[in-house]
Amino acid sequence: MNFSLGQQAFSRRTFTREDMRAFAALSAGTTGVPESVPGPLIGALFSYLLGVKLPGPGTNYLKQSLDFLAAAPVGEELTASVTVTRLRPEKHLVDLETTCETANGTRICQGRALVYVEDVEQLTMQPAES
Repeated sequence: MNFSLGQQAFSRRTFTREDMRAFAALSAGTTGVPESVPGPLIGALFSYLLGVKLPGPGTNYLKQSLDFLAAAPVGEELTASVTVTRLRPEKHLVDLETTCETANGTRICQGRALVYVEDVEQLTMQPAES
């Protein structure tokens, strides 16, 4: 797979009340069932995208920052996306923008990720086609 500026990957997920109960059961120190989707579960959406879709298997996380802008409603479909914003093939690095939005377009979270991709020959500097 070739990587290009502007290239994107998406994932959609609806977290249920049962998911929130399971999260509460696994989280030390959590009291009660969360009323909104906790940050770690939203962060996991980006982890999935980076490790499975873009850049994909073999990707190594180096850095991630997330800014939470609004509560993520339980039971509402969320769309997480990652977008290639910079390629540094000489260092095997890919910078990506990360966002998560509700079905009506409310931005829940935004941030950046920096990943290491060993197979530098697959990186290209060409802009993504529209």
